[in-house]
Amino acid sequence: MNKDKKIFIAGSSGMVGSSIVRNLQRSGFENLLTPSRKELNLLDYNLVNDFLKINKPDYIIMAAAKVGGIYANNNFGADFIFDNTQIQNNVIHAAHTADINNLLFLGSSCVYPKHAKQPIKEEYLLTGPLEPTNEAYAIAKISGIKLCENYKKQYKRNYFSVMPTNLYGPNDNYDLANSHVLPALLYKAHQAKLNNASEMTVWGSGKVKREFLYVDDLAEACIHLINIDYSGSMLNIGTGIDITIDELAKKIMSTVGIDVRLVYDKNFPDGTPRKVLDVSKINKLGWSSSTSLQEGLSKVYNNKFLDK
Repeated sequence: MNKDKKIFIAGSSGMVGSSIVRNLQRSGFENLLTPSRKELNLLDYNLVNDFLKINKPDYIIMAAAKVGGIYANNNFGADFIFDNTQIQNNVIHAAHTADINNLLFLGSSCVYPKHAKQPIKEEYLLTGPLEPTNEAYAIAKISGIKLCENYKKQYKRNYFSVMPTNLYGPNDNYDLANSHVLPALLYKAHQAKLNNASEMTVWGSGKVKREFLYVDDLAEACIHLINIDYSGSMLNIGTGIDITIDELAKKIMSTVGIDVRLVYDKNFPDGTPRKVLDVSKINKLGWSSSTSLQEGLSKVYNNKFLDK
């Protein structure tokens, strides 16, 4: 893609959006539209519609979403399904009415069935029941995927979706009530180090398996797909490697430099028993993740906690 193309990154202040902005800037793109939430409320269709018709970006990267961990998803489902469907509908439909032909939508690996065969292929979407603890968020994301598919089918728009696995990296959320498992454990481990604690609590059994992707790798994947002019419908993005939460907690303890007893609080749900993506399709298109989990953990811990 030409470096002078105008690109609108919806959600540019979030973990994913800010990583995509950094990647684009490093690649020489300067004509970026990155309005803050105060400057453009994506929940207001009229504002979004006016913004796109006035600015006419050549490409939209839809990284805006209301996100949270297992506790937030399980307890605030109405907010997750309403806000996310509203934001998606506003941006995707306004893009169409403004005659913007190119849009990349960020979905989530939680859209797949709870007991999907592993590793999870793209075609497993809607083949079984969802994980109840994040069903509302997943349904909203599935709606966005299908909206893009149908604008492509009905109006020939180049709107497509990517399904990233569990993400971590700069600008992550470390609020224990709302964060995902990796930043929550990293924060807990750092606090244990500061307080000379003898133990650290981990929600759930520790036996479930998850896959983790450094967010800058996701940004590189998105820009790669834009540059090769990907014209498909939906792609997984991940490492193709998973570990148990127990193994993750021990890796985090090693990164932080502590050795404490892990206490598993089984009053909290585990969620999906295993989730690892089949990334063979995007690998064949010339992209694969380059940041190992240990390297990514070290980057995050050094930048978030040690450089302050």
